Amino acid sequence: MGGENPYIKPADAPMATQKFKITFLPENVTLEVDPADLPYGRDGLPGCLLDLAEEAGVAIDHACGGVCACSTCHVYVREGLESCNSSTDDEEDMLDEARGIEITSRLACQCVPNGSKNLVVEIPSWNRNLVKEGHGD
Repeated sequence: MGGENPYIKPADAPMATQKFKITFLPENVTLEVDPADLPYGRDGLPGCLLDLAEEAGVAIDHACGGVCACSTCHVYVREGLESCNSSTDDEEDMLDEARGIEITSRLACQCVPNGSKNLVVEIPSWNRNLVKEGHGD
């Protein structure tokens, strides 16, 4: 996990309570999410889009480690946004620093779906982590 940001109040973001699917574009990778498996325990809030993307093998830049201290994990929630927690003032402040903001913009580290809808999430071209480091090569 990336840890916690001691300068902000944690978001009220209950995890999913039912199964759902999330598709990441433009990779067109779909992950079937079972709430019994959450959280996957990576970066961001438990059950957030960033955690789900990492489980699906989809890389999203997140320079701060998923603690709502930057805007590098900016994504667009194209479908299912209404099933996600509301953005906090701290998330909105970070989004103000992101480029290409739209009405469906969220920080992947802070956006937690409740499972009531399937989601389609688009990763902007500038936020795709195209370089993967080798381990032990």
